[in-house]
Order: sequence, then structure tokens, then C-alpha cells
Amino acid sequence: QLQLVESGGGLVQPGGSLTLSCAGSKGTVNGAAIGWFRQAPGKEREGVSYISGLGSVTYYTTSVEGRFTISRDNAENVVRLQMNSLRPEDTAVYFCARKVYGGIVDPLRPSDYDTWGQGTQVTVSS
Repeated sequence: QLQLVESGGGLVQPGGSLTLSCAGSKGTVNGAAIGWFRQAPGKEREGVSYISGLGSVTYYTTSVEGRFTISRDNAENVVRLQMNSLRPEDTAVYFCARKVYGGIVDPLRPSDYDTWGQGTQVTVSS
């Protein structure tokens, strides 16, 4: 059964960059629609970005559009989230998940995802 493993989090100064990776364990993310979510302390989980199984469709929540880029690397069996121009409000635990229900009209509904990683902490602070 597919498991998802996130990596790449850390501490970065405002304006800096990080690249998160979502790797498949005991299975592959190749061909799977994947979403990135984040959850800050005391806040609800928020959808950040989505990529379709073939990589032809991507989606970003408004607050990260133009700063974050989602991509697939089938050779390495990972989905990446490149995060640039990071802000303190981007601080959160970031999760990736596999989407199995619904369409692409509202691609970041958590209930449409069935497999979640354990998360990786991103802290943006000077």
C-alpha cells in the first residue's frame, strides 16, 4: 500500500527558498494526483497546491500563486513543491496527499484525499 514521505522542510529567513519533496514508499506517486496542504498551529489545514496525475494540470491557492511551483519527477518517483519568497505566514507543517475522489474544479478538498504523509515542518523566521 502506498505511503507518502515528505522531506525538505527547515528553518529559512523571510524571502528565502525551500524545496519540499513528496516521495512514494511501498508504491509510486507516478500517475497519482497529489496535493500539498499545510497546517499552522491553531489553524485549520489549508490546501496549497495540486498537480494532476500526468502533470498537465496544476493549481495554487491564491496566497502562494507566483511564489510556489509544483512539479513531478517520475524518474525519481517524487512530487516537489518549490517555495520561493517565503513569508513568516508560510510557517506550518506541510503535508502531501494522494487525491482519489472529485475533479479539478475544487482540487484541494481534504476529503478527496486518501493517503497522507507525516508532514515536514517549515519555519520562516529571521
